Amino acid sequence: QVQLEESGGGLVQAGGSLRLSCAASRRNIRGWAMGWFRQAPGKEREFVAAITWSGGSTYYADSVKGRFTISRDNAENMAYLQMNSLKPEDTAVYYCAKGAGVHIRNIHEYDAWGQGTQVTVSS
Repeated sequence: QVQLEESGGGLVQAGGSLRLSCAASRRNIRGWAMGWFRQAPGKEREFVAAITWSGGSTYYADSVKGRFTISRDNAENMAYLQMNSLKPEDTAVYYCAKGAGVHIRNIHEYDAWGQGTQVTVSS
C-alpha cells in the first residue's frame, strides 16, 4: 500500500501563496490519478484538485480555479498543489490522496490518504 505524506502547510496572510507537497513511498504513483482534498472545521472533506496519471489533464473545484495549480513528478513520486491568492475561506487541513477509480472528483474513488497539513489564511 502506498504511503502519502503532505508538507508545506502553514500560516499565511490573505493574498499570499503556499506550495503543498505530497511525497509517496512504498509504491509508485505513476499509474494513478492524484488528488487534493481539504476539510475545514465542522465541514465535510471536499474536492480541491486532481491530476491524471500522466499529468495531461487537471481538474479543479470552482472555488479554487484560477488560483490553485496541481502538478506531479512521477520520477520523484511527488504531487504538488501551488496555492496563490489565498483567502481566509481556504483555511483547512489539506490532504493528498491516490486515485483508484475513474471519477476523480469523487472522494470515494481514492484508496490512500496522507495525514494532512494545516493551511491557515488570516484576513
